[in-house]
Amino acid sequence: MQTRAEAGEETLEEFLREVQSRALAMARFATGNNDTALDLVQDAMCAFVRRYRNKPADQRRPLFFRSLNNRILDHHRQNSRRGRWMLPWQREFDETADGPDPVSTSRPEQAPDGALDADQFGDALERALRQLPLRQRQVFLLRSWEGLNVAETAHALEIGTGSVKTHHYRAIRALRNALEAFDD
Repeated sequence: MQTRAEAGEETLEEFLREVQSRALAMARFATGNNDTALDLVQDAMCAFVRRYRNKPADQRRPLFFRSLNNRILDHHRQNSRRGRWMLPWQREFDETADGPDPVSTSRPEQAPDGALDADQFGDALERALRQLPLRQRQVFLLRSWEGLNVAETAHALEIGTGSVKTHHYRAIRALRNALEAFDD
């Protein structure tokens, strides 16, 4: 008799471990703060486990990212009300956040010049992603980074497939324009 692991079925714990770092990076892009991102990811994981632990493995990814998206949207709604009273320098991205950078692009096997180029590109990409409107950033990260298809992304964000395609196209176009200096 085959075990779950031998049958190719991923346990809920394995799934959460696998999406954790990318979910943290997505939340960090959305909030600009590592601590807030950690809270949002933890809340999303708890809600996901409470509501969807018995769902089939092939439905986990879009459902988890829907849960995370809901937390991110709630956070933005709360901050839009509260943010009117914040000073401009309090809204900036938290560059001093503790912990490893989940979107670092440097590779140890690169030559020093190559590592510098990769670091510069990674920094430019992160800045460009932060400048995208929230919905474009979410669609881009789910489609291009997480590899969800159009229907799964639409389900995760609770929007139409046409909106997914439009937001993804606009995000790619904006990122290409922002990163054209790195085009060889």
